[in-house]
Amino acid sequence: MEKRHKILEIENMQTYYGDSHVIQGLSMHVYEQEAVSIIGRNGAGKTTTLRSIMGLTPPRSGNIFIDGRQTTRWQPHKISRLGVAYVPAERHIFPGLSVEENLRLAARPGSGEDAWTFEKVCEHFPVLADRSHQDGATLSGGQQQTLAIGRALISNPRIIIMDEPSQGLSPILVQTITDVVLKFCVQSGITLLIVEQNYQMALKVASRHYLMDTRGEIVNNMTTRQLEDNPEIIQAHLSV
Repeated sequence: MEKRHKILEIENMQTYYGDSHVIQGLSMHVYEQEAVSIIGRNGAGKTTTLRSIMGLTPPRSGNIFIDGRQTTRWQPHKISRLGVAYVPAERHIFPGLSVEENLRLAARPGSGEDAWTFEKVCEHFPVLADRSHQDGATLSGGQQQTLAIGRALISNPRIIIMDEPSQGLSPILVQTITDVVLKFCVQSGITLLIVEQNYQMALKVASRHYLMDTRGEIVNNMTTRQLEDNPEIIQAHLSV
């Protein structure tokens, strides 16, 4: 049996905000071309975990490996160059720049027929093509999320790290964004690590799930089937 490649691995990560110990000994991994979620209550430390991986809030101790490289104290731009795209919950659309400019700023060359280009983004996301000259910051919430995902794809990443993509969206738009993530990230073979308060979306897009408690610790690692068969676990970890 062929051994699966861990494209992301975290060992005993400890992250602080000032004196506040937010992430306490977190260990986890994601295999190449796998879709994994981190789910837990608000304030558990899910976003901090993603920020630590991306070098935005570096951990005080522990190890982070991306594709076998020790990246624990790397700057975010160096981590990005390894093929890691980050879609923050705030989306971080650049104000004053058009939709096209937001996309072209993030573009990186890809290889093969499946590479993402500005033209391919416009083909698959007609709303962005229609509004290519509009200031990206003036788009609706759902359109901004689509732009943020398109901006991640045009960097031709190996890994997409996504924080709360359904945040602030109506149920219809959540379904639209779920379909986008499934079709263009998961089914196309891009490794996905997603943080999502909406567990129904997490169960649809990811095949494996890390459950985080309020101390920023991983307390369980379960498949989608296991969580669907044990709804009481979802209640215990996700109820507010």
